[in-house]
Amino acid sequence: MTFTAFSQDVTVQTEYPSVVQNGQQFNITYQVNAGGGEFAVPSFKGFYKLMGPQTSYSSSTQIINGKWSQQTSYSYTYFLQALNAGKFVIPPAQFTLKNKTYYSDSIYIEVVSSGNAPQGNVQQGNNAVAEDVRVESGGDNMSVALLLGKKEVYLGEGILATVKIYTKQDLAGISEIKYPDFTGFMKADLETPALNSLQRENINGTSWGTGVIQQFLLYPQVTGEINIEPVQITVLVQQKSGVSDPFFGDFFSTYQTVQKAVVSKPVKINVKPLPGVKPENFSGVVGNMTLNASINKDSVNVNDAINLKLTVSGSGNLKLAEAPQIKLSPDIETYDPKITDNLKNSSAGTTGQKIFEYLLIPRHYGDYTIPSVTYSYFNTATGKFEQLKTNEFHFYARKGDEQNAGITVYGGVSKQDVKYVGKDIRFIKSEPGRLRKASNLIVSKRSFYSIYAIALLAFLGILFIRREHIRRNSDITAVKNRKAGKVAVKRLHEASACMKRGETDRFYEEILKALWGYLSDKLNIPVSDLTRSNAITALQDKNTGEDLIMELTGILDKCEYARYAPAAAATEIAAIYEGASRFISSIENTIS
Repeated sequence: MTFTAFSQDVTVQTEYPSVVQNGQQFNITYQVNAGGGEFAVPSFKGFYKLMGPQTSYSSSTQIINGKWSQQTSYSYTYFLQALNAGKFVIPPAQFTLKNKTYYSDSIYIEVVSSGNAPQGNVQQGNNAVAEDVRVESGGDNMSVALLLGKKEVYLGEGILATVKIYTKQDLAGISEIKYPDFTGFMKADLETPALNSLQRENINGTSWGTGVIQQFLLYPQVTGEINIEPVQITVLVQQKSGVSDPFFGDFFSTYQTVQKAVVSKPVKINVKPLPGVKPENFSGVVGNMTLNASINKDSVNVNDAINLKLTVSGSGNLKLAEAPQIKLSPDIETYDPKITDNLKNSSAGTTGQKIFEYLLIPRHYGDYTIPSVTYSYFNTATGKFEQLKTNEFHFYARKGDEQNAGITVYGGVSKQDVKYVGKDIRFIKSEPGRLRKASNLIVSKRSFYSIYAIALLAFLGILFIRREHIRRNSDITAVKNRKAGKVAVKRLHEASACMKRGETDRFYEEILKALWGYLSDKLNIPVSDLTRSNAITALQDKNTGEDLIMELTGILDKCEYARYAPAAAATEIAAIYEGASRFISSIENTIS
């Protein structure tokens, strides 16, 4: 164990807040994955040390596929208080082991002065623009904001919406969240990590704890100014109860959890219509995309299928992309396309591809041409409609066999049933055929009524037996009483198997389980309340003979003694087994 602990790489890690307020109490924790050395910390210049070090130790052992490993951790925690505003650097701590010194990283802490709630716009992430996040319902110490990536967009252009909380108080959790309806938008929820901890941010010279609650992608479906209703959140706040200690301050204070409602401000978005004249082949996509086309064959038999695949790739509201229109010869039968999408929503928007697969069936032989497909979209980067165009394709349809010339098999992606082309209308059969009078009906036979009566009686009998079975099984006590013997016999069979295998300890354990379980079910005494005295009393009330009671007590004494004494002879074990079987059989015959 000593070799394993010292042979691993020694590391010194730190945990600390990056931003604190002037006068705030906080702690710095150093973690070392080895013991037996000397740990030294630098002077905490610019801070007042309240307590420390407070040490703790943890260890874990794992055995995976026969490989043994152990991890240890020593923690040194120091409690400090910020004195002056500014940016401070604490030099690395040192850990010396076997004449070798290991260092932690330097600590960078910014101390800001206390202030009010954040005012004005705050930049969050790459594109998010924050509103004034002060709200009256949350007070000056807490607020929530709905941050939007853009405030002015084109119709169908994606917007990243982020619900973010700002707080100066300790949160115990979030009990309820009410999001607006987002009327006028197509909404897609983004996978947002659970808010397990808050991040410290310096906003207008004040330290705030912030966290992202949820993110959405919004695609406006109407033009004009759209109002988004506020987000309502009910949070659980750790509120101090009692009076602070004059020496230690709030360090030893007690706290209670209270609810607080926080409401964001409503947000307005200006949605602009798409400029210019909308093309006839407009796909409905607003963003950026490409178009690819391919066919799976260049020659087929007449009435065989060929697959035309059109793939739309890019970013934007691809979910709303409509199927491209293709213009083909009347001799080519076309079916509605099979649509497959592989889209992914992220904070950057919706990206991926949408595939349209068309099934084409030539009805006559010859050369065919699939014209190029045109498809347009609105490019948000240029603010214009742009048109995409595919190559044209050629294929040849061969004459099929005479036997199958009129049969069309719908293969490929549609997988439809076989149909007959050119033979859909059949001639009416003119021959009357042979008609004959039916023989005697089964209803006119006596056997029909006899079978009907027997079936009715059988149904009534089964119904009566079923109801009687349900009634008998509804009484749990009676069921246990009836099945007590069967359960005890199963235990005795297990004890017999243990006796044959030479498992003496388990043999006595199974004998005791069989006897105590049988007495509990037969005498209607719960196992938790069953003792030797009340079991004997219950047997005497049932007019059980004294010889059977003496035999029971003798078996119990031998089994309990044998579990803690040296192993008994095989003849004595067999005698105990026979005595237990004889006792259970006798009780079954005397007690109903």
